[in-house]
Amino acid sequence: MIVLPLAALPAPYAAMVIDARDGKVLHSRNADTRLHPASLTKMMTLYVVFDAVEKGEIDLDTRVKISRKAASEPPSKLGLRAGSEVRLRHLIRAAAVKSANDAATALGEAISGSEAAFARRMNRMAKAMGMTKTTFKNAHGLTEQGHLSTARDMTTLGRHLFYDFPEYYNIFSRRSTDAGLKTVYNTNRRLLGAYRGADGIKTGYTRAAGFNLVASAERGGERVIATMFGGRSVAQRNARVAELLDMGFQRSPTRVAVIKPRRPVLGSEGPAEAIARATGLVERTPRPSARPPKAPAPEVLLAMRDGIADALAEVAVADGTVPAAAPAAVLPASLAAATIAPPPPRPIVAEGATNEDDEVEVALADTADTTATDAPSDSVVVTRMTTGGGRHWGINVGLYTTRHEAEKVLLKTALVELGTLDTALRKVERSPQGFRANFLGLTEQSAELACRRLEAQNVPCKPLSPS
Repeated sequence: MIVLPLAALPAPYAAMVIDARDGKVLHSRNADTRLHPASLTKMMTLYVVFDAVEKGEIDLDTRVKISRKAASEPPSKLGLRAGSEVRLRHLIRAAAVKSANDAATALGEAISGSEAAFARRMNRMAKAMGMTKTTFKNAHGLTEQGHLSTARDMTTLGRHLFYDFPEYYNIFSRRSTDAGLKTVYNTNRRLLGAYRGADGIKTGYTRAAGFNLVASAERGGERVIATMFGGRSVAQRNARVAELLDMGFQRSPTRVAVIKPRRPVLGSEGPAEAIARATGLVERTPRPSARPPKAPAPEVLLAMRDGIADALAEVAVADGTVPAAAPAAVLPASLAAATIAPPPPRPIVAEGATNEDDEVEVALADTADTTATDAPSDSVVVTRMTTGGGRHWGINVGLYTTRHEAEKVLLKTALVELGTLDTALRKVERSPQGFRANFLGLTEQSAELACRRLEAQNVPCKPLSPS
């Protein structure tokens, strides 16, 4: 095979090679030039889908209803029919392996309700990842004005896919896979079969973009990622990428400390946004006007009178906030105000014909009696409260041997799942078996959403119905 030197490639051509272990750049050319990424776009589509599955927003076995828009996307495609239902895992396989445009659009609609809303989420993720010169307009990568990226940004994305979702990364190395409707074959199978150590990642082609590829390979503990934009054919592109990978292995040291990229963090999707995604009725929900304060239920007031002072004193002593010898009477007045004061309002974060290669307000009641110090030991402890209408559900996050342990778990869990639990009532309830850590004041939907997200992070969770 005759291999032309890199200088002979027609513009626009761009390339980058990095040592995947620490992210060091080993070679670059026009790496910051904004070009059409084509189906390299699907790397971000899949990254966002993996992130949503991990957060419990959707399940791999969820049956996704195919819209007319998704079914009408041009090739490459799986051949989805409007109105049919396909499991999410099969759509993922079709998008990753066959580079199916209809599957990519269906994935975006399943996660965010519409492709436009999904593109906004893709852009937020790109920004959080440090992809400063990338703008996504769709989920599939077909040419659209303003839909641009760079070799550097796509290399960054490829590295994140490898390190952030190792449990899914293997899909990019499959030569073929079952996509539900049929078996599909990898658009990158020629390089996977010809280059030793190659295990991904994604091809892309449109007339405007040329033949693009982000490839990753591992040899002897060394891993290199190479990106190329602007190839003239599949064969030429593969030859160039093999050359780039060889260069990477030659220039990378045998031993180097692995420095994983920092995982991008997006704000949690709140219950209102989840409703919008599930129904497709709205894309944004404005903040409602504040309602007049409403007194909490009598049982909540009773719980506060009976237990908050004793619980606060116990937590403060156990954490070393005050000496164990301090009189109990001096603890509640100083600590209760800091513990149950309403938080400041939080800002709203808005979510924001070509062919592929073959390829709530917190309402506080009168707390005059909440500083009582003669609480019995079997009291219920309330550390936060909400009075939103219809919020009669709750969740349980475990049974613990001490009240202090349950309180600490409630606090840590609230910090982990701010999106659904920030305004919930945290309550420790004593039972013959121990101390139950509960969140109350949730809607049925927010309770189920919170449990899905917590269970995705291996946190035990059980919804509590009003009955």
